[in-house]
Amino acid sequence: MAENRVYTVLFLCTHNSARSVMAECLLNREGKGRFRGFSAGSQPSGRINPYVRDLLERLGFPMADLRSKNWDEFATPGAPHMDFIVTVCDNAAGEVCPVWPGQPISAHWGFPDPSGAEGTDAEKAAFTATVFDQIERRIRAFASLPIASLDRMALKRRMDEMAQTES
Repeated sequence: MAENRVYTVLFLCTHNSARSVMAECLLNREGKGRFRGFSAGSQPSGRINPYVRDLLERLGFPMADLRSKNWDEFATPGAPHMDFIVTVCDNAAGEVCPVWPGQPISAHWGFPDPSGAEGTDAEKAAFTATVFDQIERRIRAFASLPIASLDRMALKRRMDEMAQTES
């Protein structure tokens, strides 16, 4: 992989309303121009989880273009070429994904689902923030990889190892 290019990453989750959206936002911020993050789902909910939206707005993430979308948008002619595909929920990891042009490197990084949080609004918000912190640590580790100096197999191995480490 080239040293001076922008790497594209698609984060997948079934509903594209929480984890994948947070990963997209985080990579676009933490990637410091080296990465462009996207997110999508196999069965998009059509909305961003309200606790995720509140957290991202509070942390100053750009929200104007953020939306829940179907992964088919990224498997069509003219869609951005993806270098990496990362599933962030166990359901999406087990689903039959579209064939992604260019054979992107894939990995599965499972995180708890903020949409499944129970309790008071404050407890749901706190759980969402905890998941955000886990995703943020993983994104920072990924963004710090020396991608240009690693071959495909080494990159795949490093991404898989990240999934095994505590978030």
